[in-house]
Amino acid sequence: IVLVVANGRPLVLNWAEDNIPAILVAWQLGTQNGNAISQVLFGDYNPSGKLPMTFPRAVGQVPIYYGKYNTGRPNEPDDGGVWWSHYEDESNDPLYPFGYGLSYTEFKYSDLKTKVLSNNKVQVQVTIKNTGDFDGEEIVQLYLHDKVASVVRPSKELKGFEKVSLKKGQKKKIEFVLTEKELGFYNLDGEFVFEPGEFGVMVGTNSDKGLVGSFKL
Repeated sequence: IVLVVANGRPLVLNWAEDNIPAILVAWQLGTQNGNAISQVLFGDYNPSGKLPMTFPRAVGQVPIYYGKYNTGRPNEPDDGGVWWSHYEDESNDPLYPFGYGLSYTEFKYSDLKTKVLSNNKVQVQVTIKNTGDFDGEEIVQLYLHDKVASVVRPSKELKGFEKVSLKKGQKKKIEFVLTEKELGFYNLDGEFVFEPGEFGVMVGTNSDKGLVGSFKL
């Protein structure tokens, strides 16, 4: 059984996740949606789409988004801890995070490297390999965290992505170059500024799963 969801917004799909082997989120497409969906269902095309929004586990989590701020409280209790961020009857994590999406094949990320270049530019490299049994496409996603700034920054921001096509068993090195445009932000006066400091970087298959590194400027 395959569930095809023709939706225009995130939905709570907990029952379907637990009971149906495959879910295809098709959104509200146009006149050729039947042909496109059938090509995916019958294996003529290997899907590579990623979610442009987060799907919650319960409506009580709404709004839930990936570019959140740190609360100062841990998501999991420590020994003897009292103040930790949690729901009484639900976990904090979403059902499907931003950028989530499956394929008929699998991809492995490795060898994340960061290198500071001149003029406040940073080179980020990662190797991706198609480890499954089919040819496929993957959208490599890069997220950034400005650890210390004059304005509190989100714990994770999408700053780059690239779609790569790989044959079965093929691997490829993907490169991003971050400039002051990606590293900067708008301050409280509405001015776009760049502040040197320590940055965290994550490259992976979605906003919740990837290789983690850091660099200083």
